[in-house]
Amino acid sequence: MTAHTHAEPLDESLTAHDAEVVSSHPAKPVFFLSAANQGLTKATATIGAIALAVNVLVVFASIFWRYALNEPVEWAEEVARALMVTIIFCGAATSMGKGRHIGVDLFLGWLPDHARAYVAHGSRWILLVVSFGLTLSSIDLVTASLAQTTSTGLPQVIYVLPVVLGALVMTSIALEHSLQAQVKQVVISLVGVVMLALIGFVVLKTIPEGLSGPGILMLSCFILGVVAGVPIAFTLGISAMTFFVTNPNLPFVFFAQQVSAGVDHFVLLSIPFFLLAGAAMEVNGMSSRLVELIVRCMGRFRGGLNMTIVVAIAFFSGISGSKLADIAAVGGVLMPAVRRARQSSKDAAGLFAASAVMAETIPPCVNMIVMGFVANISIGALFIAGLVPAACLLLLLIIASVVFGKRINVEHAYPVRMPMKQLLLGAGIGLAMVIMIGRGVMAGIATSTEISSFAVVYAIVVGRLAFRELTFKATVKLFVDTASMSGMLLFIVAAATSLSYALTMEMIPQKIAEALVSLGNNYGSGIFLILSIVMVAIFGAVLEGAPALIIFAPILVPIGVQLGFDPLHFATVLILAMGLGLFSPPIGLGLYTTCAICGVSMKDVIRPMFKYWVIITIGLFIVAFVPFLTVWLPKAMGYGV
Repeated sequence: MTAHTHAEPLDESLTAHDAEVVSSHPAKPVFFLSAANQGLTKATATIGAIALAVNVLVVFASIFWRYALNEPVEWAEEVARALMVTIIFCGAATSMGKGRHIGVDLFLGWLPDHARAYVAHGSRWILLVVSFGLTLSSIDLVTASLAQTTSTGLPQVIYVLPVVLGALVMTSIALEHSLQAQVKQVVISLVGVVMLALIGFVVLKTIPEGLSGPGILMLSCFILGVVAGVPIAFTLGISAMTFFVTNPNLPFVFFAQQVSAGVDHFVLLSIPFFLLAGAAMEVNGMSSRLVELIVRCMGRFRGGLNMTIVVAIAFFSGISGSKLADIAAVGGVLMPAVRRARQSSKDAAGLFAASAVMAETIPPCVNMIVMGFVANISIGALFIAGLVPAACLLLLLIIASVVFGKRINVEHAYPVRMPMKQLLLGAGIGLAMVIMIGRGVMAGIATSTEISSFAVVYAIVVGRLAFRELTFKATVKLFVDTASMSGMLLFIVAAATSLSYALTMEMIPQKIAEALVSLGNNYGSGIFLILSIVMVAIFGAVLEGAPALIIFAPILVPIGVQLGFDPLHFATVLILAMGLGLFSPPIGLGLYTTCAICGVSMKDVIRPMFKYWVIITIGLFIVAFVPFLTVWLPKAMGYGV
């Protein structure tokens, strides 16, 4: 059984939108741009991979120097942050070149075929506008930072140059994509975008006093971007950029400043590191071994294959941190066995999605790291707080697996079996890694970023020694794919941060906070909790999850605390609500990805998934209204916020 990287099936799902947008056959291809962009994409992929590899070494070495030699490396964190910015913006450019940025294309499907083509092509022009705007703004930011230095004396420009590089490459790629179509389609879609801009200008000049023109245009861009299927990062980007362009009180350099500042934080470095560790464990064959072991142990029981899905997702969630990567790792291995065992692939896809919601609070989840960062809550405490709620949801899904599942013939699922010794070895190494991550967090030995760097080194070194499947070529591809995926995910975070700043300037969070506090005081904290769950679930479905937390968590968590909720409990509930929206039909981006990985269509999954969705929703409300499930373990271990 050959190993494969998690990026392969995941990339297929992420290009569902871009396949329609980017793969049209142009009448007169722009050959010089195409050739140049192929080289630029390879260059950014290489730079991002090298930056990721060097960053692992820098963080790991700094930890060794501090703990073993008691000599902290003063410049290590600043260099690591600069490398992370490089990873993100080179990765974002690489993702654009490979068509991996994700968006909601559900609404496009409602349009007639001829109209859909023009609207889809119009989104290419939006990508060009955002990329070019970010380029101009970041060049101004470079000029402003040339004379500045960091606290250790390094030039401040090291945090900004990668933004310029990534934005320039994205501009070139977006221009090529914008011109790759029939002349009529290119011209009409461009005219449509220009007309929308002119309408916005007229609205800005004629809007009555007392109303915020920039704020209205920002909201309009967001709605139009979502409906038109513009990739989420660029929907957020065009909304924020419109605000900065039309607000006379803010210099345009603030756009690049906020995009860059949104990801210039050492704690966020744990996200690409955990993704890399999880991918390494998959490439070295651990995922295939573990899944086969679970099937062979549990397959003879009623619902054994369903239980395998739930348990395997929970296990891999303790390694990678990304639910999409977990589903790709497990689904890519398990779905062939599902079909060989003559089980419903549609039911399996629904269970995969429900299991991903359950696993949202299993550390080291990416969204838990984002939540801790934006809501100023201890990430270690959040990791511990999420364990019991995840266990409760896991138990509910195990019961559902037995009730709705059937017995299978294990020999049909795995006609060719791997030796049990190899299966146990793979499971043991994976379990040791989960224990290492969990122990490091629970004991407070190191930060999540430091633990993630240990996890990377362990996964690569131990996996290579144990299985010898992680070749040099596979390792290079591993770093390239992880840097690209990290850039795609964290560019969404960067764009969401810029939009969050714009919302703050419009006093929208304050207005929402006042309304919600009044609602909670008048109708009780329970109504506020339910409303928060619904709000985050809806926006989690549309915004890929993390942006919903970045925008709403700083607003909702302080209000929840004011109304008497424990911040760990309330934050955990919001994370689960976000996950529920992300993997819910009909617009959950996570569910789209799951269906693509499992090789089924969304419309065929909705009905078989409904029973699991109801169970997960019931579990979410149990966690929400029984705070003891969330807070007792971190308090017992002495964690605070």
